[in-house]
Amino acid sequence: MVDIAKFFLEFTVDESCGKCPPCRIGTRRMYEMLTKITEGRGEPGDIDKLERLAKNIKAASLCGLGQTAPNPVLSTIRYFRDEYEAHINEKRCPAGVCKALLCYTIDASKCTGCSLCARVCPVNAISGEIKKPFVIDQEKCIKCGACMEKCRFGAILHK
Repeated sequence: MVDIAKFFLEFTVDESCGKCPPCRIGTRRMYEMLTKITEGRGEPGDIDKLERLAKNIKAASLCGLGQTAPNPVLSTIRYFRDEYEAHINEKRCPAGVCKALLCYTIDASKCTGCSLCARVCPVNAISGEIKKPFVIDQEKCIKCGACMEKCRFGAILHK
């Protein structure tokens, strides 16, 4: 839901006419804060800042766009606050859509050592020996998901 709120806010930022500062500047600041959160750089207190900013934008904007722009953020915070907290406190995306927060791993009990995942990895982050479980080097992994798509055994997981 954090990514959904960011998606709607991106549209609003692009569509703002720029006439009033609450909409022109405020929505951009909210978008920047959501980007920070979805990239795993969120800090305690960001949710409260977002809420406060959203309410101010809603109250001070001149047109309908500015007055409704904060609604996706306010609604997702209200009903899915736990997802925001997971992004900030645990650096984890419960929905598994925020690329920066994903972590791909190989379940050794399911890995047959076929090496298909290693062959499709664009940055050679997967290593191992044939017929033995492979491993993913988290430092090299760019979280593209190519390995997960190609694995025929369901051995690659993301969290």
